[in-house]
Amino acid sequence: MEDGSWVLVNRPTDRDLWNPTSTYLEDSKPLKITSTGPAKYWTDAIPIGNGRLGAMVWGGVSSELIQLNEDTLWTGTPIDYTNPDAPEALADVRNLVDSGEFAEASDAAAKLFGTNANVYQLLGDIKLEFDGSLLMRAEETYYRELDLDTATARVKYSVGDVEFTREHFASYPDQVIVTKITGSKEGSVSFTVSFDSKLDHHCYITDESEIVCLSVLDDGKLKVEGANWVVLHLVASSSFEGPFTKPSESEKDPTSVSLRALKSIKMQSYSELYSRHLDDYQNLFHRVSLQLCKGFDRSVGDRSLEIKNLMPYGNKCVEGNKDVVPTVDRIRSFQSDEDPSLVELLFQFGRYLLISSSRPGTQVANLQGVWNKDLEPKWDSAPHLNINLEMNYWPSLPCNLSECQEPLFEFIKSLSINGSKTAQVNYKTSGWVVHHKSDIWAKPSADKGEVVWAIWPMGGAWLCTHLWEHYSYTMDEDFLRNKAYPLLEGCASFLLDWLIDGHGGYLETNPSTSPEHMFVAPDGKPASVSYSSTMDMAIIKDVFSAIISASEVLGRNEDAFVQKVHEGSTKALSNKNC
Repeated sequence: MEDGSWVLVNRPTDRDLWNPTSTYLEDSKPLKITSTGPAKYWTDAIPIGNGRLGAMVWGGVSSELIQLNEDTLWTGTPIDYTNPDAPEALADVRNLVDSGEFAEASDAAAKLFGTNANVYQLLGDIKLEFDGSLLMRAEETYYRELDLDTATARVKYSVGDVEFTREHFASYPDQVIVTKITGSKEGSVSFTVSFDSKLDHHCYITDESEIVCLSVLDDGKLKVEGANWVVLHLVASSSFEGPFTKPSESEKDPTSVSLRALKSIKMQSYSELYSRHLDDYQNLFHRVSLQLCKGFDRSVGDRSLEIKNLMPYGNKCVEGNKDVVPTVDRIRSFQSDEDPSLVELLFQFGRYLLISSSRPGTQVANLQGVWNKDLEPKWDSAPHLNINLEMNYWPSLPCNLSECQEPLFEFIKSLSINGSKTAQVNYKTSGWVVHHKSDIWAKPSADKGEVVWAIWPMGGAWLCTHLWEHYSYTMDEDFLRNKAYPLLEGCASFLLDWLIDGHGGYLETNPSTSPEHMFVAPDGKPASVSYSSTMDMAIIKDVFSAIISASEVLGRNEDAFVQKVHEGSTKALSNKNC
């Protein structure tokens, strides 16, 4: 895509079709987030992840903190999300809306609340403790970076004539977080390793120098003395077997799973692990280049040369910190100097985060991706379906990361199973429904909280737009027939039943909210519940359009159900709010 001042290149998924080592523009900067000091806050730390495992690397000198996450570590268990009292409450709300008593309808809608969503948890902290006297002596040489091109976090500093280097990466192929600590002088690497967590835990050290963490408080440290270099492997697992299995009934032993994972990589060198990590990660990351230019020259005739030069890969790591402009300073100076390369960095950082928090076989990227340090994170770090989860995945197709959507599709499938029960019992409809907030157990019902955001049964419908979008990009007819269409059909079935005869002969949604927005009713009272919000009708239009288009591709446009969608679309989508 090309428009005067910027060029975006989507590359083939087969890496053998192109060479990512060609030249780059003289003023291009490496895709690195850099700092000249350790992190002071959690948001300053470097995120790494393989979709399932995540870590925040702080980069301290006298002590290193690596905060860990595993994407199935949640509170709660599967439960019944239905409410047999909801139909009566729904009728009351609809009557109040029809009477124009919007504030009263908003109050009455609280009877439609379900249970609270569960909460994503932290795993714990790996602490590396070095010589405390190193801190002040290393400040002038300190350098920390996240290299987006290699998905590697690095820390460098010197003490006297010894340069210390740490490298961290999260491997998807081998399902391990790897840390390598190196000293330039023989025998210079000494430290202790320990694990801590806000969760109840127990640590013990095996005969093979492995720290294993279990379930009640204790202490365990591993000591390294006089090494040239050290490689640490971190694996983790939980007893989670799926959203419909109670952990107490799980047959999965996380300790055994973790020890098997360690055993499988025991004979692999650091270079072998890193090479496998790079091949896997760069197969995704190298598909798209973005070059922004000041004063783009439209007179240049050879456009292919321009595109060839849009691969800013291969820059050497800056030594020391004298020549480094920390990324935070580049952000500050952007107000007066709109550096295009900073925008390129932000764009690629977004792609990096999606790759790092959503891969085939993992859980869906939650509100914070896969990274969390709290027992009670903001908004539970849960998937919010009234825009946040959708925003996580909007870049996946235009940024050539379609595989990263697979966890989303699996999540929608689980939501449809639970959501069909909620639709039937709570609303007396067919199909399936999901509200604004869910969790690892595929909670479909309205959350408990405030009506202005909780009473919004369009969450599943909005997610379904991703299904048609995926087909539109990939033209994968098997995906459309076997995965997308059944989910779209179930969603549209709910929407057809949810739409009711309303004002002016139109079909309408009632109750209806515009997520997290209130209004002043005609009687001057604040309210949030009305009928046929623009957002409701726009999403319904998208789902009905997708069903109709998909039916034409699959040769099902004469199906009775599709004809019903046509009829509903005509009656509902002529609504002035659409």
